[in-house]
Amino acid sequence: MGDRWLQRFVSLGIIGFSFGSGVAYINRFFPAPSNASTVSVTPAEPQAVSAPPAVAPVANVPSPVPVQPSPALQPQAAPTASKVTPTATATPQPAAKTQPPTPAAAPATPSQPLPPFITIKAVGDVIPGTNYPDYRLPGDMNELLPTEVRGYLERAEIVFGNFESSLTNHPNSSKAVGGGLVFAFRSPPEYAQLFADAGFDIFNIANNHAMDFGPVGFQDTQNSLASVGIKTIGNKNQILYQDIEGIKVATIGFSPYEFYNAIQDLETTKSLVAEAKKNAQLVIVSMHSGAEGTGALHVTNETEFFFGENRGNSIAFARTAIDAGADLVLGHGPHVPRAIELYNGKIIAYSLGNFLGYRTLSTAGETGYSMILEVKLTPEGNFAGGRIIPVMMDDRGIPYIDQYFRTVSLVRYLSSTDFPESKLTIDRAGQLIVDGATSAQP
Repeated sequence: MGDRWLQRFVSLGIIGFSFGSGVAYINRFFPAPSNASTVSVTPAEPQAVSAPPAVAPVANVPSPVPVQPSPALQPQAAPTASKVTPTATATPQPAAKTQPPTPAAAPATPSQPLPPFITIKAVGDVIPGTNYPDYRLPGDMNELLPTEVRGYLERAEIVFGNFESSLTNHPNSSKAVGGGLVFAFRSPPEYAQLFADAGFDIFNIANNHAMDFGPVGFQDTQNSLASVGIKTIGNKNQILYQDIEGIKVATIGFSPYEFYNAIQDLETTKSLVAEAKKNAQLVIVSMHSGAEGTGALHVTNETEFFFGENRGNSIAFARTAIDAGADLVLGHGPHVPRAIELYNGKIIAYSLGNFLGYRTLSTAGETGYSMILEVKLTPEGNFAGGRIIPVMMDDRGIPYIDQYFRTVSLVRYLSSTDFPESKLTIDRAGQLIVDGATSAQP
């Protein structure tokens, strides 16, 4: 391919993207909307917060200077929790004629009080290796998510990620792979179990790789994830509703492509979010948007393009969603972390970066910076606390917990630079602070 192309790939900071691939098959495949079902999610206790480490702030450049290791992050073991099951109601039996009349039923027991908040943990782009067109899979799929990382995904009511591959055995890609900058990813369907075991609840599939194997692969992916209890979002006009600890939560996925919910269509965005808010207490919005690579660290209030492809205006979209009723916006797609903004009291994470990209995603520079974002929301949708759990990807694209807090330093710099008027501050330990005081922590 030559050094010139290699340097170009590195500057993009990503191996796995589709140059024009979204446009190439927009008119070919339009997946039918799916009606999301209401499910019950296992409650879990929130996690204690680690003490702030002594880490120097980032210099005024995107890549922070390495510092001495901070005290080790220690995840706490999650207590065993049983699934909530409906209480059985005894079948009433007719009273014998010789018996006195059945007394009136006692007043109904008051419903259980709502929890003070629910905890959401979110990660960015996930590609667990591929077997197409080349074989790039690990010997054991469990290598992809180390035990230490899994520990930090515990103690949350919702664990979310952006799945950028196809879980299918379908042989034919919808893309013209084999030359240029066009890539397709296909992972074994049995890999769905890996993510269920790690605690994932929801995957966004509104992105530029979920349709790499056409509508067959797209449906196979949803079926594979559903078979292990993982919900998916991103189908056009789809709103996923869940009942979590008595709180009704709605989640919607958006991307730059018309066969999903398009982020460029702000009127439809308003309508979908408003509908979700009428039927749920909390609304979470996922957005796949923005340019890609180390040159796309900063978010601007304008339409972004990547190799001529319109990737939307992330700020305009996210703020529109918040104004329409969303309580949290989770961004992904640029393959690097971006700023976090507090807008009208709501958190917008403009990009969570890469999380897992086994031998598919670049880890050069800031493309190797990752995170687990933890956000607590009250039943009223108010921000009740949060933090960045710093993660890095090794040269294979496997995540590990970063004791140097490099992602925290980077996101602190980007947030203060891109949104200097925001009332959100991120401290050196990754705690999200509003108005100079941390929210109450358990």
